[in-house]
Amino acid sequence: MNPLPTSVPSALPVSLSTLPDFDPRAVPVVGVDAHLPAVPAQAQTPQALRARFAHPPVWTPEVVLEKKFMNREPAHASVLVPIVLRDQPMVLLTERTAHLSTHSGQVAFPGGRADAEDASTADTALREAEEEVGLERRFVEVLGVLPTYVTGSSFIITPVVALVQPDCALHPNPYEVADVFEVPLAFLLNPAHHQRHIFEWQGVRREWFSMPYQDGDKSRYIWGATAGMLRNFYRFMQA
Repeated sequence: MNPLPTSVPSALPVSLSTLPDFDPRAVPVVGVDAHLPAVPAQAQTPQALRARFAHPPVWTPEVVLEKKFMNREPAHASVLVPIVLRDQPMVLLTERTAHLSTHSGQVAFPGGRADAEDASTADTALREAEEEVGLERRFVEVLGVLPTYVTGSSFIITPVVALVQPDCALHPNPYEVADVFEVPLAFLLNPAHHQRHIFEWQGVRREWFSMPYQDGDKSRYIWGATAGMLRNFYRFMQA
C-alpha cells in the first residue's frame, strides 16, 4: 500500500475510503475465525430461516458502531439482505458505481436513506431495493430485522432480512449500481471466511471484517459495514 498523507483538515477521524491510495485489500489480515463453527446447512433452509426470525434467540450483536468521521445529524437508513432461494441459498449484493460520493466502488446491500413516506424500516429497504436493482416487492418475503449498525458518517442502518424468489427479474439503476452478484449464504455464515483487519492512522485504531469471495474470474471484496452486518447475521444464526 502506498504511504498515506500525514495530515487532514479535520479533527475528526476520516473515512478510510476518502484517504488517497487507501486500499482495504492491502491491509494485513490479523486473524481468521476458522475456530468458530459454521451455521449448519439445515439452519439455512427457508423454513429454518422463517422459524429463526419468528422465535429469535437471545443474542448480542458483535459489530454495531464505527468510529465517527463526520459531524452531521444522524440519519436513518435501511438495507435489504436478500436471500435468493436457489438450490443453494444465495445473498444478493451490489457493487456501487465509482462516481458516487460515498462508498463508491464498494460492495453493498441494496438500500438507502429513509423517506418520511416510508411506513417502516422494511418499507425503506423494499423501496430502495426496487429503485436500485429493480427488485419488485411481490418477489420478496420479509423475515425480520437485525440490530441497527451505525456508520462513521452517522447513518443508523437497519438490516432487513428477506427471502427472494429466484424468478425475479432485476433491472439495476446504472447511476448507482455497477454490478449485481450473488454469494452463497453458506460462505457468508462460515467464519472461516471472516478475516479480521486492524489499521491505525494518526492515533486512530480501526478494526473491521472482510469476506473476500472469488466469483468466477471476479474477486468480490466484502468489507466494512457490509461485512459487519453479515457478521452480526452469523452471530444471530449461531446463537
